Amino acid sequence: MRTIAIGDIHGGLKALIQVLNNVEVKDEDSLIFVGDYVDGWSEAAQVIQFLIELSGTIDCIFIKGNHDVWAEEWLRSGEVNPTWYMHGGKETMESYDGFTEDQKIAHLTFFENMKMYHIDAENRLFLHAGFTSMHGVEKEVFQTTLYFDRTLWEMATTMDKRIEKNSELYPKRLKHYKEIYIGHTPTIHYNSMTPMQAINVWNIDTGAAFTGKLSAIDIDTKTLWQSDELPSLYPDEKGRNK
Repeated sequence: MRTIAIGDIHGGLKALIQVLNNVEVKDEDSLIFVGDYVDGWSEAAQVIQFLIELSGTIDCIFIKGNHDVWAEEWLRSGEVNPTWYMHGGKETMESYDGFTEDQKIAHLTFFENMKMYHIDAENRLFLHAGFTSMHGVEKEVFQTTLYFDRTLWEMATTMDKRIEKNSELYPKRLKHYKEIYIGHTPTIHYNSMTPMQAINVWNIDTGAAFTGKLSAIDIDTKTLWQSDELPSLYPDEKGRNK
């Protein structure tokens, strides 16, 4: 059995299907998605529908990202967050043209049931962005931190790699987990088109919302699968490259 972690999708259904085909997903595999399924390319609603159907046949864990929070609020209330609208919300709203009210309700339920984080049997943590509590993710006071925080990744990337985990200088929040898998901060901002590791943190958002690719990684073997660059899959669109 494999456990595959999958990065931020941002409405790129073609990339998601391409990656899953490359992985050659089997019935006994488990898939962990780190959030941001919507906002960017034109198939956000179609991504959600696909994932709902996929979860009926494959073991899936869905983490909630900040863009998913915005989409959930819109589906629930009909109110449009201006920040969301400018950062992919417009495309997500348009993708729901032709979807019935019953389908929208099913999608809202899907968003509502997403997890804020997941810790597996080997003490590996999966969440969208980060956390700030030195006592671990369970002690995080503000839920928004879990899908907005970037300080965890910033800290990991700037940390002196000579500091050992048993040292008093090693950040306490990193000590709690064997590994931490996140999305939210595209690695293309660090000139990397592949997932990045910093200490025990793995960033698997490889910029699918922009000019990058969608990535999937086997968390045991670190085997990597990627889609084509998203602009090549949606040549008539800009995604979030505005």
